[in-house]
Amino acid sequence: MSREQSMNPVISRVTQRIIERSKATRQAYLDKIGAGRSKGPMRGALSCGNLAHGVAACGKDVKDDLKSLTKANIGIVSSYNDMLSAHQPYETYPNQLKAAIAKEGSVAQFVSGVPAMCDGVTQGQPGMELSLLSRDVIAMTTAVGLSHNMFDGALMLGICDKIVPGLLLGSLSFGHLPTVFVPAGPMPSGIPNKQKAAVRQAYAKGEADESELLEAEMGSYHSAGTCTFYGTANSNQLVIEMMGLQLPGSSFVPPNGGLRVALTDFAGKQVSRITEQGGSYLPIGEIVDEKSMINGIVGLLATGGSTNLTMHLVAVARAAGIIIDWSDMAELSTAVPLLTRIYPNGQADVNHFQQAGGMAILTRELLRGGYLHNDVKTIVGEGLERYTLMPVMVDGKLDWVEAPEKSGDETVLTSIDKPFQTNGGLQLMAGNLGRGVIKTSSLTPEQMVVEAPAIIFESQHDLDKAFKAGELNKDCVVVVRFQGPRAIGMPELHKLTPPLSVLQGQGYKVALVTDGRMSGASGNVPAAIHLTPEAIDGSLLAKVVEGDMIRLDANSGQLTLLVDDSELASRVNATPDLDASRVGMGRELFGAMRSQLSGAEQGACSLFAEG
Repeated sequence: MSREQSMNPVISRVTQRIIERSKATRQAYLDKIGAGRSKGPMRGALSCGNLAHGVAACGKDVKDDLKSLTKANIGIVSSYNDMLSAHQPYETYPNQLKAAIAKEGSVAQFVSGVPAMCDGVTQGQPGMELSLLSRDVIAMTTAVGLSHNMFDGALMLGICDKIVPGLLLGSLSFGHLPTVFVPAGPMPSGIPNKQKAAVRQAYAKGEADESELLEAEMGSYHSAGTCTFYGTANSNQLVIEMMGLQLPGSSFVPPNGGLRVALTDFAGKQVSRITEQGGSYLPIGEIVDEKSMINGIVGLLATGGSTNLTMHLVAVARAAGIIIDWSDMAELSTAVPLLTRIYPNGQADVNHFQQAGGMAILTRELLRGGYLHNDVKTIVGEGLERYTLMPVMVDGKLDWVEAPEKSGDETVLTSIDKPFQTNGGLQLMAGNLGRGVIKTSSLTPEQMVVEAPAIIFESQHDLDKAFKAGELNKDCVVVVRFQGPRAIGMPELHKLTPPLSVLQGQGYKVALVTDGRMSGASGNVPAAIHLTPEAIDGSLLAKVVEGDMIRLDANSGQLTLLVDDSELASRVNATPDLDASRVGMGRELFGAMRSQLSGAEQGACSLFAEG
């Protein structure tokens, strides 16, 4: 049953605006994927020599199946490595999926491994400057694997920060292929998030030593699975599920248990069923449309998800011929209620969210309020209402059942009748310093407006030194510039959070303004991030000097440098020395890519020729 008639008017208006804006580019995309469709197995277009190479290493049974040109062949792309906790469970998935797919009468081949950087490992390190850039590398690596044209469908194994967006970008370039995303789930809950944050702040103040900090971090990140706070990795999972690209309720089921094993098997079977040969052909390029993109954004906003997605979703939409921007997201945010409290927007983690009813209840509530489009295609059929069911094991078999009528913990997951706040907590910031975003879902009313003199840094490490020297013990707007995509690859600036939180706790009015990014873990510090254009491209951010008054008003969305235009006209742009950030740790290999990156609001992407 369609729920379109009860849609929230803001959701409807923004959706229609995006549809109109994207008519030409979307049609061009649909024409492209239509041309890519094949009535028979894709490998039927290969020469005898091509096919011989493609099956040479297979066992006889698989080789015979692939030679016969009767069965679907599924390409598996995986981000497995055993260093990254979220991705370690994928070690055994390819063989498991091959077996499940064989039972369904199809064949599978492992086609490509893609890099998977752990932002947690590289945080504050030179390697972090490759993190955002790795998304585009993952997209290209996915495309290289699928370009062998041996495949009638694809499975994408990925979870974390840049990996899922990269896999999705790569998949959409092969939009004619039915594609299913396969998650692996979060690790068990470790020490409470409040305790972890307290130790980090104590360390920043010099009240805890390194051994205490290490013990707290080890207590948080302690086993296989996704980190349990609600950062980019878990935001990815939620958004992908809301878009209908992975199985209902599969996002936050822990790894290795019986339910996870059954869900993984079913993912393999399902992708076989939606191939041309399976009889229910449904390519990813038709699932990802304007309405599914809106559903993903609404899910992100309703949960206070990671601000990284404000860039990733713009790029993903563009890959499907859909044009969205931050104004669209900000307008949606005015209408979408905040329905979850998950760290850093609360003290609970994603396991608590899952136990409270998780995705099924969240999706049902958002549909009930008219915030989601029900009339969309998903990997399990028409209608997002299919995602209001939750997976369970019944007599050793996988089934989907109705979710409980109410949340099991309304301090973690609430209803549309009692939202934690009436908006999604994402605000567009605009003014003479450019355009950026701020996450307000964890801010108090007193933190929403800060007007104070600027303190300028061109490195997060320099800020740490100033903090330890007591130079920040005052009301201030901390400006950290030349951190954008084209400057140094836009590394996450998590090192800023503990000292700024300490200053705020001491009673100072503090805010952050940067052309860098803070991800989903900016916590309770007012932070206008992703400023576009970035400082290196000549924005006014490059003309700010120490002591300039800056006003950040998250209520109105205004970000203003309070300096006369005549004074600004007489200033010259600061010219940073970025040489040290462009060599070593492999960074010299990415110079050409860095130079091609678009602005943050355009997705910080190097993949589209028009930028």
